[in-house]
Amino acid sequence: MRAPPSGKPAGLLVAALATVLVAPAPANARARVPVPHISSVRCWPPRVCGATPHTVAPGGKLRFKGRNLKPGLLVLFPGGPKQRARAAALAPRLRRANGFQATVPSWAKSGRVRLARKRGRKSNGAGPITIKRPVVNRPKASGGGALAANGMWIWYVSKSNGGDPAAIAAQAKSHGVQTVFVKSSDGTTWWSQFSPTLVTALKAGGLHVCAWQFVYGTSPAGEAALGARAAQTGADCLVIDAESKYEGKYGQAQTYINALRAAIGPDYPLALSGFPYVDFHPAFPYSVFLGPGGAQYNLPQMYWKAIGTSVDQAFSHTYAWNTPYKRALFPLGQLYSDPSPSEVKRFRQLADLYGAGGVSWWSWQSASARGWDAIGTPLSPLAGPPPAVAYPTLKRGARGDLVLWVQEHLIAAGQSVATDGSFNAATETAVSNFQTARALLVTGQVDAATWDALLRYQPAAPNWGQAARASRVPRGPNGPRSAFMRARRDELRHVRRGG
Repeated sequence: MRAPPSGKPAGLLVAALATVLVAPAPANARARVPVPHISSVRCWPPRVCGATPHTVAPGGKLRFKGRNLKPGLLVLFPGGPKQRARAAALAPRLRRANGFQATVPSWAKSGRVRLARKRGRKSNGAGPITIKRPVVNRPKASGGGALAANGMWIWYVSKSNGGDPAAIAAQAKSHGVQTVFVKSSDGTTWWSQFSPTLVTALKAGGLHVCAWQFVYGTSPAGEAALGARAAQTGADCLVIDAESKYEGKYGQAQTYINALRAAIGPDYPLALSGFPYVDFHPAFPYSVFLGPGGAQYNLPQMYWKAIGTSVDQAFSHTYAWNTPYKRALFPLGQLYSDPSPSEVKRFRQLADLYGAGGVSWWSWQSASARGWDAIGTPLSPLAGPPPAVAYPTLKRGARGDLVLWVQEHLIAAGQSVATDGSFNAATETAVSNFQTARALLVTGQVDAATWDALLRYQPAAPNWGQAARASRVPRGPNGPRSAFMRARRDELRHVRRGG
């Protein structure tokens, strides 16, 4: 056997090679961790982001693709705290959910996004990502014009002082009534009593004149045309009287509002007068009638005696459940069934204490002499600060239009959630993510602080009228799942207005 070139014995050479092969790696090689690499990042899910995959709102989602991605990686956005410890504490973390996703924090600014471990090299920068904050909805001052006054509703002009405009004006003024609400149409039937002659005569007597129409939703475009006709006849404002016939009809409500606004313009004073207890009517489309482009004012029918409650309870319940719609409230009180003068006076005092600015009464033909006196008697205001309106707390299991209203605001704030009117696990997660992004107490429930934060956004209204074309729409329920729910109770069932 030939000796190796070095002159060393062959056995010694083999041993040396074995030693080299099994020698431990250097310490720095053992500690080396694969660096994350981002190949793509985009807004997620696509149905929320639309045609702008690299634009996202605070609280929205980003989906990452790349190499060496693992749950728990820090997601580094421009605009974070300068201190390294605080940045690690506040930075969102990568989560494994339909790929790798992260929630955009409220402090994030536009720019390139990176991934990193607490101790380790950062990934490449991906993007740039544009952080677009949604338009904030700053409610206008209540205003109200003819609505911000003491008003009386007239169903049949012929049964109100014999239909004599001069007598109507005289009685109204003697009892402090400044605005009369006169019925102008029923469904698609125009009421001839609302004529230019009547409107001119009542205005000549020093009154504001508003029209009100009872609507059914069977022909929304036709009803909208008659609402526009009332405005053209000289009405200072138009009130929509929508009740049980409109429960569940989201497509019809949207068709009606769109057609009406197209005819009367975006600024004409429009009000909804309907059920006062929102939680009793989960299928009623409040979010359409009082949503973007809908009525600027809300005249809930707060008939405490018919409901079977006190004046104080009617106010606290109605205001709690109507305030989230962010429309100026002008309470509609009860004179039919001859409530006591003390209750009528209490209603007026509470309306003033709640800052309503104006109240109205149902109705001229059903008011007793003592009822008339009670609405015109000078009153001293109630002492004390305005009552604190307690928002309703919504949590998992709740259903109805106010849940839908929450979902529309969550979407506007960048969250991914279905608009189905059901507070399910997905909605709870979206609420928690929203609370996290805004440094709120994370409860998964819509409490007072969460309401305040959510209501700063303009709601993202779904298109319920896709299947509705003019008046050719389905007669039954349509819209979110909650549109198929039954009313808990019809607190206005004893008041007939149609026909």
